[in-house]
Amino acid sequence: MPKSKRAKLVSLTKVSKKTKEQKGALITEVQKSTEKWKYCWLFEVGAMRNAHLKTVRNLWKDSARIFLGRSAVMAKALGSSVEQEHRDGLHKLSKQIKGQVGLFFTDTEPQEVIEWFDDFRQPDFARAGNLASRTVILPAGPVMRTHSDPPEPFPHNEEPQLRKLGLTTTMNRGVPTLGAPHKLCEKGKTLTSEQAQLLKLIGERMVVFRVQMKARWDATTGEVVQIEGAELAPEEAINSELVDEEEEDGMDEFACASVVDMRLPISLLGLSTQFPIFSKQVTYPSAPMSKTTAFSFKEGSDVFTPKDLVGLARPGSGVANAAGDLVLVPVSKYNFEEKKNQKSIWIASLQSNSGPLEIPLAKGGEAFWLDSRTVAHAVRNEETDKLELYAVKVNYETQFAAPGPPVLIATFPTATPTNFKYAAGSGKLVFSDYVYPDGNLTTVKAHDDEWETRGNSALVYDSGYERHWDTWVLPKKPSLFSVPLTLTEDRQWSLVEEFTNILADTKHAAPVEPFGGLDNFDVLDDQVIYTAKDPKLPEALHTKQNVYIININGGNPKELTSGTHGATTSPVFSPAGDRVAWLEMAKDGYEADRNQIIIYDLKQDIKFSITPTWDRSPGSLAFSTKGDHIYFTAGDVARVKIFVLPVPPTPKESTANPGLPSLYTTPVELVGSAASSDIQPLGDNRLLFTQSSFTSPNDVFVLEGLKALEAELDGTREASFKGSVKQVTKFTEEALKGKQLAEGEDFWFKGAEGKDVQGFILKPKGWKQGEIKKWPVLLLIHGEFTDAIAEDWGGKPFIDLRAGWQHVLDNYPEVFDSKYNGYSTDELYFFNHDFGGRPYDEKAKAIIDKFSPSNYVSRWSTPQLIVHGSKDYRLAETEGIGAFHALQQRGVPTRLVIFPDENHWVLNHGNSLKWHYEVFRWFDQFV
Repeated sequence: MPKSKRAKLVSLTKVSKKTKEQKGALITEVQKSTEKWKYCWLFEVGAMRNAHLKTVRNLWKDSARIFLGRSAVMAKALGSSVEQEHRDGLHKLSKQIKGQVGLFFTDTEPQEVIEWFDDFRQPDFARAGNLASRTVILPAGPVMRTHSDPPEPFPHNEEPQLRKLGLTTTMNRGVPTLGAPHKLCEKGKTLTSEQAQLLKLIGERMVVFRVQMKARWDATTGEVVQIEGAELAPEEAINSELVDEEEEDGMDEFACASVVDMRLPISLLGLSTQFPIFSKQVTYPSAPMSKTTAFSFKEGSDVFTPKDLVGLARPGSGVANAAGDLVLVPVSKYNFEEKKNQKSIWIASLQSNSGPLEIPLAKGGEAFWLDSRTVAHAVRNEETDKLELYAVKVNYETQFAAPGPPVLIATFPTATPTNFKYAAGSGKLVFSDYVYPDGNLTTVKAHDDEWETRGNSALVYDSGYERHWDTWVLPKKPSLFSVPLTLTEDRQWSLVEEFTNILADTKHAAPVEPFGGLDNFDVLDDQVIYTAKDPKLPEALHTKQNVYIININGGNPKELTSGTHGATTSPVFSPAGDRVAWLEMAKDGYEADRNQIIIYDLKQDIKFSITPTWDRSPGSLAFSTKGDHIYFTAGDVARVKIFVLPVPPTPKESTANPGLPSLYTTPVELVGSAASSDIQPLGDNRLLFTQSSFTSPNDVFVLEGLKALEAELDGTREASFKGSVKQVTKFTEEALKGKQLAEGEDFWFKGAEGKDVQGFILKPKGWKQGEIKKWPVLLLIHGEFTDAIAEDWGGKPFIDLRAGWQHVLDNYPEVFDSKYNGYSTDELYFFNHDFGGRPYDEKAKAIIDKFSPSNYVSRWSTPQLIVHGSKDYRLAETEGIGAFHALQQRGVPTRLVIFPDENHWVLNHGNSLKWHYEVFRWFDQFV
């Protein structure tokens, strides 16, 4: 027994010695393994713990076998000389078997083994004989348990134990208390048994269990390769004099089984936690994190701060009037002093350089065109809780003059009408609102009162959805309405309060919740085209939406879609009303499917696709003013571009693939930069669109010179756009002056299965190419191949991320090469498609088990910031809280930020500032 223990009473567990037969059997098993497996690794264990080694065993079932026992027995099994070795070259490995080492047999390729074990680290409490990895001083005052959250003092009944272990405590109001600071341990010095016990009691983890590969024998060549850097740190080794005999003698052989997927796991069912992209994880003490720090944002005229971002004007999308000479843009800007949004509409000329006109909207609301010189403003009256509609005259010839005073047109029965579209041809205003099952807009108020005074708060459901996005589903459903709105003889707008529920008795709800709006329907003269969930299918289990056409006064709708398909959106009329088009997904139940452009010839009753083989997904579309071309946006290499196609002749019958010539199926790119949206064809061969980028929020642009391109498209030669782009608005140019925001650079690399993957790199201010200076780096994910990675969400995406990261390290030497500062987050909610079935189907269960983070919690060691909105009904807050507690129990530095009033996004301006503060405070501490 070592000197340090001779004066102490020690109780040893009786451990039986291995018999000669048992040792012989073990030698036989080792030798069989050298014949079965391709590689034999010699490994050393830091901070040995049986429980953690058993975890390794469980994670390597069927793919490896591990032996950890007496060195002499393992060395004898391999053979200590050329004459005695069981297979060629094994004696070279045998000579290195000294100390607490083991053998690991596997066929897994070496690089994968090294990376896996580099990743596998388990923080734990130090034992007697370990070297202290840091100095720990307990402050004067109550002795605290730091592994609880928040930290709590020791109870009074544990005070004798604390004194026995060397603390000079006294009782103060029933709490063990130190009268002066106490140095519990000093960095670099061997821990005594008392010190180790105290560290465990207060919750200080000081060691990390890990397996360090030292050498590798290759059965094919007989060569033994030494592993670089295969030495344990001093604090990871244990003083051999102080190793518990039970621990040492209790580890003879771990016959192991299998390795589950070697790739990193992703979140199960939306568990939005974070996983380290690369190995070399760093472990940290488990002391509670500071509630406040000295962190603050950098400031300066050339610095773009989170406050600048929150306070920046936020323009909406531009909408041109019927004449095509003016554009209306809603703009909101946050006022920090008043802590509220200031809303206005801006009207700019599309034909001259005259300054724009701003019309403040003191009470907010919604604005839209009634005619080329009249803007309608819909705003809620706070006293009556009803929506009022005003007409505002725009005075413009070559310059803007002051607008006319708002003139009240009408008062709606409720406060919630929205999504207004005025059909000048029929003199009808179409809008959406929520109504009860009777479909009557004028009785909504009475039903609201009945609901609020029903005498209980229960919500009862017989089918889903019960809640969606951030809202519990209530009895009201959205519907489309029309109401007569015309100009009188004295040029005054008049609304006849005869509200028609266009969708009455159809069982249709439109726009489709939660995001459907103006893009879910279109109006032309006395016809309305709209998309709605298929009423014959369970809403929560299907994404299928049908497209219907109906009279503006209601009636029996005609379904234009047919067969099996998924979601539809963006239905639009051609100017002549003879055709309609929409975007359609092929797969029901898959929200991330590719959109195709569908055209329906209303005269011939024929439907066909014009993009059946194009591998991009359009996001919006519009017919040209003559109806002979179709313009659309689509995502491509992390940009949203604008394309055009000529409208082909109608085929003889409806078909998903009409076999059209390439002229009609090869889109021509018009705008290839930034992110374009809300396209609107104008007269004189122009196209209005809104665009945002890395360096600016929304601004309005006009594409000019389309006539020549359309002529080329109508011919047979290859077409290309040779026109020009004119910027109409510059809402944030002054506010962003001098900020020097990075535009981003593309880079490409080979990802999983050799596919080309695109990324952006945004260089920080002060970056100089080739300068010998290391910069911290953050990896953000902007997209994936949604079809290619179905049922493999924890596989190919992570291969891509690692490959992209390595590409950056190889090509940008300025990047700080740290292995633990990249994070991946994901949330999965298209379950049935992405996991190959329902959660209880056998195939889906196997995929869940393969990628479930719950199987890897024992390996989590990267500090994590978890942010969650309580109203995020796609990802319940308990998932974030669960990850937080799992990490806390493992002693991993973790911070949980909960926004009780936010959903999947952080929308409140004050909350946005707090979000940025916590994120950058975290980066400041750990990146």
